[in-house]
Amino acid sequence: MKKWLLLTIISIFALALAACGGGEEGGGSNKSSEEYTAENPLIIKFSHVTAIDSVKGQAADKFAQLVDEKTEGKVKVEVYPSSQLYGDNDELDALVSGNVHMIAPSVTKMVKIDPRWQYVDMPYLFEDEEHVQAFFESDVAKELMNSDALAANDIKGLAFWPNGFKHFSNNKHPLVTVEDFKGLKFRAQAGQVLEAQFETLGAGSATIAFGETYAALQQGTVDGAENPYNNFDTMKFYEVQKYLSTSQHGRLDYAIFVNKSFWESIPADLLAPVEEALAEATTYAQELAAEENAKSLENVKASGVVEVYEMTQEERDALKEALQPVYEEFEETITPELIEGINALR
Repeated sequence: MKKWLLLTIISIFALALAACGGGEEGGGSNKSSEEYTAENPLIIKFSHVTAIDSVKGQAADKFAQLVDEKTEGKVKVEVYPSSQLYGDNDELDALVSGNVHMIAPSVTKMVKIDPRWQYVDMPYLFEDEEHVQAFFESDVAKELMNSDALAANDIKGLAFWPNGFKHFSNNKHPLVTVEDFKGLKFRAQAGQVLEAQFETLGAGSATIAFGETYAALQQGTVDGAENPYNNFDTMKFYEVQKYLSTSQHGRLDYAIFVNKSFWESIPADLLAPVEEALAEATTYAQELAAEENAKSLENVKASGVVEVYEMTQEERDALKEALQPVYEEFEETITPELIEGINALR
């Protein structure tokens, strides 16, 4: 039996248990808002994998602060950063099982449920930050967030939090042309699109959890990686990488997902201010991402230990052309509707 079918059955069983009076662990089930006080708050466990000072980390803490203010302490968001509870490979399972209530994974992680989420890995699909924001606000994005595939796994999508465009780094030499990638090995998130991206460039790839990437680079398990400037900076990858090219070839963005049965069990008069807090934290995350990535690029340059190669648009266009086989291979998987829908927002 496939893993996600099994998880779906577990979720259905949990819902049935809650309906029979069980599932107190799930939060607001069978309770009214009057039963929650500042001394006995409703707890929302929010797990994520990045550093506290990353864009995601700061936005998560902002959300927790806003929830506390707006509910007068009746709801408390416990934030667990830096894979303290769960890492890349198990936070989604933890959400489905109800061991945590909220996660903010890189959207690529949702490929376990719906392969369309690999859209974010398609090379040079997004033109600029305005294009990305237009997508976040589009009906195309809303359809992904409200898909039957998510609901079948007791997951609800709430918001997109940006991080930024990804850039290639490595320890051998500046990466500018396709020839520069040949024979190198890169850390990658899970997903066939990223595997195909590196294969098309003549490079190898290894799926390594984000929290283990520093050690993999330090030990030479892989030669390089791909990250937004902020992750490169806050995770101190500049200590174990010599070259960074401003390739801007893909995106690393997050989405806020919650355990659906838990979320819908929160009393309505408490859920409203929590969702209001999330909307404000999302605006904060969107503004912060651009600011922090710009600051992080300057930090990396100022470190004096990484050579930053500023790629021209012509050099990026050449890489884009070389990566077209990825589209030929995955257009049907991502679906022409999604790819064309994103392109139409340029």
